[in-house]
Amino acid sequence: MCGIVAAVAAKDNNIVPVLLEGLTRLEYRGYDSAGIAVLTTAPGIKVLKTTKRVAALVDLVQQQDTQAHIGIAHTRWATHGKPCEANAHPHTAKNRISIVHNGIIENYAALQQQLINQGYKFASETDTEVIAVSIMFALDSGKNLQQAIQATVMQLQGAYALAIMDNTDPDTIIAVRYGSPLVIGRGKNANYIASDALALQQVAEEFIYLNDGDITIIQAQRIQLFTSDGMSADINHRDILKNTLNYNAVDKGGYQHYMHKEIFEQPGALANTINGTFTVPAISMLQQAQAVKIIACGTSYHAGLVAKYWIEDIARKPCDVEIASEYKYREHIIMPNTLLVLISQSGETADILAALNKAETKQYLGTLAICNVAASSLVRQTNYALLTAAGTEIGVAATKTFTAQLVALLLLTAQLADNNKQKIYDTLQQIPQLISAILQLEPEIAKLALCFSNSVSTLFLGRGMMCPIAMEGALKLKEISYIHAEAYPAGELKHGALALVDKNMPVVVLAPNDKLLAKLYSNIQEVKARGGELFVFTSASSSIKSEPRLNVINLPEFPSILAPIAYTIPMQLLSYHVAVHRNLDVDKPRNLAKSVTVE
Repeated sequence: MCGIVAAVAAKDNNIVPVLLEGLTRLEYRGYDSAGIAVLTTAPGIKVLKTTKRVAALVDLVQQQDTQAHIGIAHTRWATHGKPCEANAHPHTAKNRISIVHNGIIENYAALQQQLINQGYKFASETDTEVIAVSIMFALDSGKNLQQAIQATVMQLQGAYALAIMDNTDPDTIIAVRYGSPLVIGRGKNANYIASDALALQQVAEEFIYLNDGDITIIQAQRIQLFTSDGMSADINHRDILKNTLNYNAVDKGGYQHYMHKEIFEQPGALANTINGTFTVPAISMLQQAQAVKIIACGTSYHAGLVAKYWIEDIARKPCDVEIASEYKYREHIIMPNTLLVLISQSGETADILAALNKAETKQYLGTLAICNVAASSLVRQTNYALLTAAGTEIGVAATKTFTAQLVALLLLTAQLADNNKQKIYDTLQQIPQLISAILQLEPEIAKLALCFSNSVSTLFLGRGMMCPIAMEGALKLKEISYIHAEAYPAGELKHGALALVDKNMPVVVLAPNDKLLAKLYSNIQEVKARGGELFVFTSASSSIKSEPRLNVINLPEFPSILAPIAYTIPMQLLSYHVAVHRNLDVDKPRNLAKSVTVE
């Protein structure tokens, strides 16, 4: 969600271009405003903000010839207060403290009222400004900066990643993490802080991820680390990761959009994920598992629903799938030797981490993360991890990370099934070639997408393992085309959704040639009889043929176990081309963020 970049360098260096480049690399997270604060030689805090894109902030900085050796920058995804310059970060207090923040402060209103009673004033509607003013109050009370920050964070309830500057100490940035991701970047004659290592890939030589409760003091030649109680910690005892990020990840490679590029990267991404392995201790844990609980959000939740079919059908073990934001707030009955699987593309999803924290108080056999980021909080906090090898995904709508999760979950199923393991592994080897063949259908799908351009609503239907893929197709269409879409198990159509069908309602049907096809064909006829426009994705061997108001797209033949992966690809292409036809910002859909780091 919100993006943070901060930098401090030797006095003769200008870090402003680094801050702006970092914000540009964080645009994929989603935002509605952007800003920068630097300490100039005046001395004083210089703050520039915009409610436009980062490119507009770059223009503003250049117009004012802004240069500095220290600064903080931010892209805001609004939580408290509407998107406007007054609410944009950085926020200041008494022209001394400047701050950027990712997270939500749940008790900000009470803290704000206490400060108002003390005579302090506020210029925004945000919870973040309360933090800045609270620090200022502690400074006014005689504390030094570190003491003031510690006193302030002890009062905060919620999640926060903070980067703070003090006008009276123009060579220091203090950063704090609790519940929202933050990483230190070590560079030459400079040090950095960011929400995501991607923001620092062009300047950092090493990365150190902060833990909850950490407070770090960053200077050009020195980094100090303290725990939440103020005790000094040796930073060299933390995991220090070399910068091995792919510098081509933010290059569109000739594609118009990142999403389009990432759809076509799937054959390689899935080939890499197929080669993923479990450690010997992880395999030992999986062999003891008698049941599986999966927790996930959004697209990852749909992957979990597919896994439920695989795990119960193939491994013959009970599997329960739950949305992370709901898991934390109810009581659970846990079967003996239940494996807990947590799925997250970023590994920083706030609801997932909150669910993991609650799960740690329960009697699970162990925890397994399925994640695309090796250094993420989720991977560091679970017992074991199976990493997807999708590479960096910039587009907000998940594409290659979703199909990579499906591959990882099929690998997990193979381990749980044991006796079918080799057969599943052999079948998985077909995926890259299969996906490449399906991608050749793009011109046909792009043409059909024109039929959706003026639609108000769309239905997606499937049966069995195709139900979660129908849900994923509906989500993709909603996310990037802003067309209302709903997914239904096709057999449920008569229980309400059929009332919506008319000549203006496109109905997408996922119809692999399996044991459920005859039942599904009856549902197709029900829609056709009511004048609905049908778009049926089915196997080449299927008996369903195109006719007026029944558009059939044939997919190549493949083993049925791969159907969820195969049928995902046309859903991605369809949603992409509908959004392109509607002239929308495919990579940065309104109101959405790539990594949801607040509950």
